[in-house]
Amino acid sequence: MNQCRLRSLVRVRRSLALGLRGTDHHILARQALRTIQTTAQGRGVHDLDSFANGCSAAYIEGLYNKWKRNPKSVDESWNELFSGDDRTTAKRRPLPASHFRKYRRPPVERTAIKARSGARTASGGASAAPAAPPSDWKNIDDHHVIQAIIRAYQSRGHLAADLDPLGIVGPKKHKSVDGTQRHAAREVLRQHYSYIFNDLNTMFKLPSSTMIGGDQEFLTLKEILDRLERIYCGHIGVEYMQITSLTKTNWIRDRFEKPGGLDLTKEEKKLILERLTRSTGFENFLAKKFSSEKRFGLEGCDIMIPCIKEVVDRATKQGVESILIGMAHRGRLNVLANICRKPISDILSQFHGLKATDSGSGDVKYHLGVFQERLNRQTNRMVRITVVANPSHLEHVNPVLLGKARAEMFQRGDTCGSKVMPIIIHGDASFSGQGVVYESMHLSDLPSYTTYGTIHIVSNNQVGFTTDPRFSRSSRYCTDVAKVVNAPILHVNADDPEACIQCARIVTDYRTRFRKDVVIDIVGYRRNGHNEADEPMFTQPLMYQRIRKLKPCLQLYAEKLIKEGVVTDGEFKAMVSNYEKICEDAWTKSKAVKSIKYSSWIDSPWPGFFEGRDRLKLCPTGVSTDTLKTIGEMFSTPPPSEHKFEAHKGILRILAQRTQMVQDKVADWSLGEAFAFGSLLKEGIHVRLSGQDVERGTFSHRHHVLYHQTEDKVVYNSLDHLYPDQAHYSVCNSSLSECAVLGFEHGYSMASPHALVIWEGQFGDFCNTAQCIIDTFIASGETKWVRQSGVVMLLPHSMEGMGPEHSSGRMERFLQMSDDDPDVYPDTCDADFVARQLMSVNWIVTNLSTPANLFHCLRRQVNMGFRKPLINFSPKSLLRHPLARSPFKDFNECSSFQRLIPDKGPAGKKPEGVKKLVFCSGKVYYDLFKERDDHQQVETVALVRVEQLCPFPYDLISQQLELYPKAELLWAQEEHKNNGGWFYVQPRFDTALLKNEKESRCISYRGRPPSSSPATGNKVQHYSEYKALIKSVFGELTPENKKRLEEQIKKQQAKAKADAQSKPSTKPPSTPPKGGSSPPPGKGGSSPPPAPTGPQPRKPLISMPSRPPRGGKQRSGSAPAPDLVDEASAARNTEPNSPAHDGASPSAWKRSGSAPAPSLAPRASASRSPSRAQTYRNPPSPAHDGAAPSTRQDSSEFIKRRPAKDFGSRSRTQKNPEESELDPTRPEH
Repeated sequence: MNQCRLRSLVRVRRSLALGLRGTDHHILARQALRTIQTTAQGRGVHDLDSFANGCSAAYIEGLYNKWKRNPKSVDESWNELFSGDDRTTAKRRPLPASHFRKYRRPPVERTAIKARSGARTASGGASAAPAAPPSDWKNIDDHHVIQAIIRAYQSRGHLAADLDPLGIVGPKKHKSVDGTQRHAAREVLRQHYSYIFNDLNTMFKLPSSTMIGGDQEFLTLKEILDRLERIYCGHIGVEYMQITSLTKTNWIRDRFEKPGGLDLTKEEKKLILERLTRSTGFENFLAKKFSSEKRFGLEGCDIMIPCIKEVVDRATKQGVESILIGMAHRGRLNVLANICRKPISDILSQFHGLKATDSGSGDVKYHLGVFQERLNRQTNRMVRITVVANPSHLEHVNPVLLGKARAEMFQRGDTCGSKVMPIIIHGDASFSGQGVVYESMHLSDLPSYTTYGTIHIVSNNQVGFTTDPRFSRSSRYCTDVAKVVNAPILHVNADDPEACIQCARIVTDYRTRFRKDVVIDIVGYRRNGHNEADEPMFTQPLMYQRIRKLKPCLQLYAEKLIKEGVVTDGEFKAMVSNYEKICEDAWTKSKAVKSIKYSSWIDSPWPGFFEGRDRLKLCPTGVSTDTLKTIGEMFSTPPPSEHKFEAHKGILRILAQRTQMVQDKVADWSLGEAFAFGSLLKEGIHVRLSGQDVERGTFSHRHHVLYHQTEDKVVYNSLDHLYPDQAHYSVCNSSLSECAVLGFEHGYSMASPHALVIWEGQFGDFCNTAQCIIDTFIASGETKWVRQSGVVMLLPHSMEGMGPEHSSGRMERFLQMSDDDPDVYPDTCDADFVARQLMSVNWIVTNLSTPANLFHCLRRQVNMGFRKPLINFSPKSLLRHPLARSPFKDFNECSSFQRLIPDKGPAGKKPEGVKKLVFCSGKVYYDLFKERDDHQQVETVALVRVEQLCPFPYDLISQQLELYPKAELLWAQEEHKNNGGWFYVQPRFDTALLKNEKESRCISYRGRPPSSSPATGNKVQHYSEYKALIKSVFGELTPENKKRLEEQIKKQQAKAKADAQSKPSTKPPSTPPKGGSSPPPGKGGSSPPPAPTGPQPRKPLISMPSRPPRGGKQRSGSAPAPDLVDEASAARNTEPNSPAHDGASPSAWKRSGSAPAPSLAPRASASRSPSRAQTYRNPPSPAHDGAAPSTRQDSSEFIKRRPAKDFGSRSRTQKNPEESELDPTRPEH
């Protein structure tokens, strides 16, 4: 009985230690232990009978007597104990020490416990350990180890996969207890490595985290290890456990782990052999015919072509209609021949060195692109395949391809990537080494840039030119960069064609299922050097010794299939000979080709755009005043009151200013830009504006997207709601990348000519990091590949003391890359001279100074009969400059773009009295205009603005030279002499002067001296350089000038003081305007000027960029400056039809330190707000007369934006379960 009692008490304590709460057994044990008191025994043998005192013994004795009367009257556990059937007493073989769990402690009989007190001590003074409950713990531990082993294979099995065909890098096999050689070593299994040497015949129940059993729930250890070895340590290494989505990981396990999931039929194997024969045969034929020609063959990674064909077949079957391929030079000719089905004779003719019949420089054959639409024989469906042309800058085609794919999705209405699919083929060294890969992959989930999954195929040669991977990357794999977007990565041995094809199927299905990026890393080798004339033994002798001994993949696979009986030796030889005959016939046909056309290799044709179009016709760019009013009213109106949109108070002030400008029929820079966008949208032209901070504008001037101040993801974009049938307007802040985003927008512009695609730099200087895209794609794309693009680059540019990296857009670089000849005077008598000049140049470079010219310039981009990139150097301080404004008449039907703006003031009216003719461009004009007034030289100095620098306006320049025959010719610029436009315009001015035989003048430079830095960061030095510039043009101020200016300042100060004293103080409105357009008091924004007794005013809370502009500009929403100009000065300085229509003196503006704002409407007053809302809701005329605002339903006016990734925003909108996912193809604005 003592032994029975002891076992019962031990079992009770173990039950309580493991906390088997909520069970009958636990309740019984708790009742029993309440009566137990134990004491520790001294040294020597423990008295087991004393473990239980009389109370506990009596309790158990009662249970025992009850059990003897009826065994079912007690708990089953007591029944087992009293009957002697206690499984816990069975002897068990101990597990290794590494498998003990935390509950395994010293024996319980060494423990002393004080009942109820809760204080536990061991004989050694340490805390007592709980005992384990009765169970087969050895079996449980073994199952836990098996589960850990399975997870180790899933997570790290790729580390032991046999991926290298050369055997240089690979796992070392280890023998198990049954003699089986296994790849998985300590690197994979880690602490569980020793377990695989146990009894391999032990049966285990498979966990739910694996599917290797199929329909079987139990497998032996040997079978488990064998299956895991075949799946994860064979010729495929899968990296997918970094994916945080359980659905995706389970999907990948299902495809790889289910028995028979990777098997192929005989017909499929035969098709692989046939395609591999074509891939290898094409390279062998070129090697035979052009042994010394560079072609960057695919030998050693021939299986890539069958892989791509499998992706095309499977995607086409799943509904894809257009596939775009971006790749570097290696294997490009093979892709053109066997994937795109470009006639082989056309490809071979490129080797003959034939003359081109069309203009352009052309490019080497392995950089060319192609556009093919053909029938897919496997699926019997039509598919369009485009290979985008690419320079030698390897990975820089990636964002271009993604942008083109996104544009095609937009055109097809493809909102989920089901019809368009991009494929990018990488090299191993470039994939890990070039930063544009990282930048491009980070666009994959951004709503305005996603392509709903890109398939990345890495042609891994295990060498970069001559650099060993050990010295070209720090990561184990070249594909590790893809982990930043949780993309699954499939590494596969290139000498196992069947494994490669299975990987191609899986990545295609994954992209179709989840619309995410996925990567195949085809690990092969490069049988020749970097090119066919290179000697690789110089730098990789050991590698190429192995390569020389290695059989080609085609031969290895053919021998395998012949051995399996899939094909016979005769059938294989017939495949080879048939393709050789195809190549020989194409070779014969290529010899008959006498010339080539660059246009036959275009990758982005625009069907129907050029047919029947007069390319030399320049359509009008002006619009009606009614259209301007409609756009202006919508652009300056707060969101409708019924939506209760709470806008920032600073935004309401800006809208009030815009309303006043519309009423005054004058436009500043933001309004002129809105006129251009809105009028194009009305005409059905899709407008896309992209870049860093473009929704608001770097300098807080645009504000196309308004944000609700108390609701997350609620925005309003007025330009997207102008007309019920307008085109879509997309304005989207980009990631902090210039290279990838500019490349993306360039690719977007390639897809269709019926779109205005704009990229705006945060500052003009930041285009430095996108120089590769600018040089190799935008500047020379049409010349090399006959590929037109109308992409627009807006680069903020001006010298305003903001430092070297926030001043210059590097105008000189763009002008240097312009391809117009400075020594040839064009035929200006041609009626189509302007259009012909635009069509012959590689791009257009402008430095505009008026909102109206910006309006016409942007509209001209779309109205031309061809497309050219536009590089415009946008202003900064001119965005709010009182003189940089245009009346509505400069936008109407009778107006057009002004390549050159002549002097229309007193100097222009009396040119015979002009002593200096100063040509300039951009913002410096306003500085010169102000200083000319200060120096009282308005009649002797003429200021002429060259708005379009490239192509150079020879005809208009010649007219100005003839108009001022006696004037000294000057070119004034704010940039340093070796920057800006001087070196571009100087030879062209000379050419224009030499055209006139009677001309003896030459043009002189006025500006900052040469400098290696674009600008100074010292304010004192900046102002000193400015004064030197002004002095070189106008000379010193005379005493009379100085006295006059001092008197003007005194008068203005006195007037301002008198106005301030006479102005009655009024409190701001205590209630917001009706309709909820204004935020409640105290929430976001600044207050209007308060009464003297009220709180002090504060600046508007408009968040500025991380690099805030500095330089004396008036911030939006600040109080208007006093009128600093007397009437006489205003009359003297205001030119007819000039932007200085408001009478403000530029000199007075400069001295005051801030630009005077126009007269403002009452700030968000209750009386004005309803009228604006009513104007919005009640259009005055039908929708198509150019004056009607949108008649869309109210529910469509807003979009509740849900980003692709929500990083913990705590808004009420997140809790709305009915809110649907935003369609990323249509940006959330």
